[in-house]
Amino acid sequence: MKKFFANQLLRVGLVYWFLLIYMIAALVWWYIALQDQNQQITQLKMAASPATQNEVLDARRRKNAQYIGEGATFLGLILLGAVYVFRATRRQIRFAQQQQNFMMAITHELKTPIAIAQLNLQTLEKRQLDPPVREKLIRQTLSEADRLNELCNNILFASQLEGNAYALDLQPTQPSTLLQHAVQDFQTRYPQKPIKAKLDPDLTILADNLLFQMLVNNLLENAFKYDRSTEALVLEWVAAPQGPQLVLTDRGPGIPLAEREYVFEPFYRSGSENTRKAKGTGLGLYLCRQIADQHQARLGLKDN
Repeated sequence: MKKFFANQLLRVGLVYWFLLIYMIAALVWWYIALQDQNQQITQLKMAASPATQNEVLDARRRKNAQYIGEGATFLGLILLGAVYVFRATRRQIRFAQQQQNFMMAITHELKTPIAIAQLNLQTLEKRQLDPPVREKLIRQTLSEADRLNELCNNILFASQLEGNAYALDLQPTQPSTLLQHAVQDFQTRYPQKPIKAKLDPDLTILADNLLFQMLVNNLLENAFKYDRSTEALVLEWVAAPQGPQLVLTDRGPGIPLAEREYVFEPFYRSGSENTRKAKGTGLGLYLCRQIADQHQARLGLKDN
């Protein structure tokens, strides 16, 4: 699929450059033709009336200046329009690719928890299992249901925030308690990955608790997804000169420099859906940026 969009972009680029070169060549040709015509008119006027030679030369210079000015204006407009069209086309093709990746990812993300939950329920229905095994299957099924619910919430809130349809409910909040619960929840889901939390209980902000919880969950999910090291994640809620600051540090592979400007766009995910191992839909960091904007906060990333 990525190769298809690359070929499509290549074809559009070839057509675009052909038309741009043709228009510039036509503009240059008309400029040369007008200059020749002006030269011929000047020679005819000077041959017909040698006494007015200075006036004829002045008229020729004015015409030359007019042709140069008009030609430069048209060339500038052509180049400006060309840059706009080229960037808009690339943006649309890239967005179409991201949407296609999203459809492939969402299909997988929806089918996996449904299949696991269905298999667990069928096992519970058909077999008499020991209580510990039954509890394990029930916990796994509930975990998959929570994962499915979280995915649906991400899609729903992404649509609402995009269309300014969500009514923000800002209240004085001490996020340390919420953050501690999120850490405990993720530590239960991912016992193999430790989390170190440094949370200042005295820091209070105005926040929508539901959106803030979603932001924290998405950031933690993203960190767990890509950090394959054995080192602990570090979550900090601390005071800073510009105001309270939430910092999440992981040991993931990082994001290539060329892709950093895109990671907060909807549906964007690095690599190919056919070969990517990490699960996801490309909405998590986009939602985080939208939620931060709703709270008049800044969200960014930093290497090392």
